[in-house]
Amino acid sequence: MKKIFLFTAFVSALVFGTVKAQDDKDHNFMVSKNIEIFNDIYRYLDMIYVDTLDANEVIGTGIRGMLNSLDPYTEYYPESEVNKLKKMMTGKYVGIGAVIRQNMQLGRVVVDEPYEGSPAAEAGLKKGDIILSIDDTTMTDKNTSYVSSHLRGDPGTTFILKIKRPSTGKKMQMRITRRAITLPYLPYYGLRPDSIGYINLNSFTDGCAKDVRRAFIDLKHRGMKALVLDLRGNGGGSVSEAVQIVNMFIPKGVTLVRTRGKMKKMNSDYKTTVEPIDTVMPMVVMVNGETASASEITSGGLQDLDRAVVLGTRTYGKGLVQVPVDLPYNGQMKLTTGKYYIPSNRCIQAINYKHAHGGYTEHIPDSLTRVFYTKNGREVRDGGGIKPDIEVKPDSLPNIAYYLSVSGLDSTEVLLNYEIDYIAKHPTIAPAGKFEITDEEFEDFKQRVLASGFKYDAESGKELDRLKKIAQFEGYYDDAKPEFDALEQKLKHNLANDLERNKQLIKQIMAADIVAAYHWQAGAIENNLNYDKQMKEACRLLNSPAEYRSLLMPPGKDKRK
Repeated sequence: MKKIFLFTAFVSALVFGTVKAQDDKDHNFMVSKNIEIFNDIYRYLDMIYVDTLDANEVIGTGIRGMLNSLDPYTEYYPESEVNKLKKMMTGKYVGIGAVIRQNMQLGRVVVDEPYEGSPAAEAGLKKGDIILSIDDTTMTDKNTSYVSSHLRGDPGTTFILKIKRPSTGKKMQMRITRRAITLPYLPYYGLRPDSIGYINLNSFTDGCAKDVRRAFIDLKHRGMKALVLDLRGNGGGSVSEAVQIVNMFIPKGVTLVRTRGKMKKMNSDYKTTVEPIDTVMPMVVMVNGETASASEITSGGLQDLDRAVVLGTRTYGKGLVQVPVDLPYNGQMKLTTGKYYIPSNRCIQAINYKHAHGGYTEHIPDSLTRVFYTKNGREVRDGGGIKPDIEVKPDSLPNIAYYLSVSGLDSTEVLLNYEIDYIAKHPTIAPAGKFEITDEEFEDFKQRVLASGFKYDAESGKELDRLKKIAQFEGYYDDAKPEFDALEQKLKHNLANDLERNKQLIKQIMAADIVAAYHWQAGAIENNLNYDKQMKEACRLLNSPAEYRSLLMPPGKDKRK
């Protein structure tokens, strides 16, 4: 029997090996075959197609089509676009350090917000400044992309920028030297009431872990007793930076992330490598639907190890790993090589990317996710991102506020114009955390909006129009027309009433914009915290030790310790 078993095992191994070798041979043949076909197709096109082809455009389209059948994170960057990838990975670019936008009323590109300490700030550029020319190239009829490309360049190069300041009508010119700009990845941290520390981290770029560490130590020296780490809107970045940040709160030698893919030599295990600086301080990590990648490693790792309470809304769900690959002629590709797994051994990827039939996506339903367990035995699930321990939805943004505040929607630019005038009339304002728009100032703004011709779409009106079309299609509209007409009259929006109804939120938006012109991005964040629904809930939880501890224990376990 033993000989028969050994013989059977040997035959199975031989058959398996033969099948695998045949599969590999077939796969390699199909790869070679299709590459040869692609080369020949383009060769014939180049030789005898009726028009002369642009190789970069035609083959580039073919490459993008191929990659589009995979996942959205695998991308090709020709030499001309490599700087985009470098900026994405490092948070750095060479330019003047300012956000620019289109002024819809003027049809011109204007300065929206210089970064603190940047060449733009040092040159004295202000919100609303109209960009007229860069050196001898006029910018008055160009879009933001064109203007941005001319503001950027090589470090140390100098140019003449001509602007028009709308508050005075004067034209000005200034000499500005480009330099390396690091986008503010840690724009603000501070100590809130009740000795609660707050750290806002908006990307995981090189060096961010050191700055988070410095911020934490500084807050601790100032009397911090609990911490809120804000990762809302943080799209991720470097895995190693995320691991270093979690390592601040987790003992040495813990495996935080495992990456697994097709090539074993590219798999990695990331462990904490140094002693932590605090393993007991209560922590809340705030997340939302734009919290992704390295942010999910951080929030998910702290959740899996029961080191922090996660609060907010479900995160994006990006569990895929990318690496940059060098290509011929100075091109690069950002290539998905595997998935990552956090301490509970779950992968939080929310979407399956299918590669058959040209590629398509498949969202993983909650019913198909699997249960995993945190260090303390709490249930958590894979797929679909990080589900917060406490769900707190932010206040929704009504359409009127959306149209007023989002660039490119309001042709009157009434909010921008009011803010420019306000800044011109006020050389200084109150500290960032205390500044607010008064009722009298809001009334002034309200009258400007009413006189400006500002228009916006009401969602209720859109839904009513959609319902009318359905009723007409189904044959019910004629009988229900009186009711539809009555409802239409009731839903007609009154601009003055809508402004008054959303007064507090609009005042908040105005205050943050104005504060940024005096106290930079840090000031705008600090000012917004006064109204932040999720932040208020995080502080309430940190001031309730028993409730905080209970959230980190599985149901039924004694939580009194």
